[in-house]
Amino acid sequence: MGRPDPEEGQLPAPVKPPDGGWGWIVLLGCFVITGFSYAFPKAVSVYFKELMKDFHVGYSDTAWISSIMLAMLYGTGPVCSIMVNQFGCRPVMLIGGLLASAGMILASFTTNIIELYLTAGVLTGLGMALNFQPSLIMLGTYFDKRRPLANGLAAAGSPVFLSSLSPLGQVLLEKFGWRGGFLIMGGLLLNCCTCGAVMRPLDMGMKRKMGKAQDKYEAKEMLPIGGKSEEGIGTTDGTKKGKKAKKKPKKGKKLLDFSIFSNRGFIIYTISKFILVLGLFVPPILLVNYAKDTGVPDTEAAFLLSIIGFIDIFARPACGMVAGLKWVRPHVAYLFSFSMLFNGLTDICSARASNYTGLVIFCVFFGISYGMVGALQFEVLMAIVGSQKFSSAIGLVLLIEAFAVLIGPPSAGRLVDALKNYEVIFYLAGSEVVLSALFLGVASYCCLNRGKKEPPPENNPSAGGGSDTEEAESDVQEPEEHSSNNHQPAHSTDNAMVAANEEANHVAEEQSGEGGGCPAGDGEVLARDGCNTDQMVERDSF
Repeated sequence: MGRPDPEEGQLPAPVKPPDGGWGWIVLLGCFVITGFSYAFPKAVSVYFKELMKDFHVGYSDTAWISSIMLAMLYGTGPVCSIMVNQFGCRPVMLIGGLLASAGMILASFTTNIIELYLTAGVLTGLGMALNFQPSLIMLGTYFDKRRPLANGLAAAGSPVFLSSLSPLGQVLLEKFGWRGGFLIMGGLLLNCCTCGAVMRPLDMGMKRKMGKAQDKYEAKEMLPIGGKSEEGIGTTDGTKKGKKAKKKPKKGKKLLDFSIFSNRGFIIYTISKFILVLGLFVPPILLVNYAKDTGVPDTEAAFLLSIIGFIDIFARPACGMVAGLKWVRPHVAYLFSFSMLFNGLTDICSARASNYTGLVIFCVFFGISYGMVGALQFEVLMAIVGSQKFSSAIGLVLLIEAFAVLIGPPSAGRLVDALKNYEVIFYLAGSEVVLSALFLGVASYCCLNRGKKEPPPENNPSAGGGSDTEEAESDVQEPEEHSSNNHQPAHSTDNAMVAANEEANHVAEEQSGEGGGCPAGDGEVLARDGCNTDQMVERDSF
């Protein structure tokens, strides 16, 4: 009696994403987290000259601070996935915000470069990693139909914060020095805790509503008409105790789901993303030095990165809106492949730019293509694996990307030192990005055609290709239908039983009098495959 308890040996049904409401607050938190995660390692480079003077080290030594931050952001993906699956997104993000802030605060008291590696590099990088991944998971939980737009808006946090944190860091450096700047930056990172606090689990409100409705329903069902409310309370409490006694032990949740490697789409995405990261970050890293070698002044060379960031701010939300269109969203993987192809061809075509005008044109097109890639990368992954397995998928993808991050830019830097030629680096980086685009597009097309040729499974409604929203709606409708059937009065059931018995006896008498034969007419009550009275079915269902 009552609705089935989802905790009795079964996994809870997925809740329908609201595509709005509190989801906009979650989107704002994800915007801030994405901005800190991607922009903070680059904004710290403002302090490198002062660190070189105080600690008597070279530029490569201080550059390891940003490299360690990025390595922690990507390399700790599986650890973050395990923690999210075990404790949930909100606690992990709160701990991550505290770690990120504590790392920068402790870094302001360091006395050598090794201590900076451990505090600003490892501790702050780990804290940002524990914020970045859960925020994307919560975004996919709250949005389904508007998810491409939500991903585009959240990804816009990276260029916005990059254009804000770098000037702010310069101001703090001039007024308070690098120690005071690190201390204030640590205070700013406490905003990650605020963003983590708003990441409310989506099923919390649903569980409360279902619990209240179930208590009222059980009280009405168990009480006779005119019963006292005290009896209802006692009956409900007794039912709860009985359910607690009958509950089976919950099945252990997988800390890291490796079954996603059986998904061909995930394998294709992972390989193409690895190749992409090898060359994607190389042009913006070498752009300023490339411009200086061509004779561009220092201030104008630094302004080139501002052009990329400004274009990127508008490219990411715009691409998210396009990806959310009905006729585009089913083919979002091909749109992602096109954006990578666009980015790679931009690198190749701009490799021989020899004046400032050509570099500005390159920055405009690179900003557009780079924004498209940033807006679509996680949307495609969500579409491939679904929201239920996204927490494990993104952790494994980030781990694989970490190796590409540690291989690509350092290798490009060594080639520049050996060849003293930036054109070859731009050709190589563009070729890697184009190769990843072609691999993703061709492999996805081949796998899609192969999937269409396979016959669909029979009598398996759960194997459909519906969205997460449709699956959630079907799961929610089942207990509602069950409870509505139980609300029918008992006397209507008895009347239906009596009517069915009388009808069956009447037909049996006619059949015995006519010596067999099947009665015809609109009021048939016999089975199709025979006229035996034992095979009669009731006319009215109840």
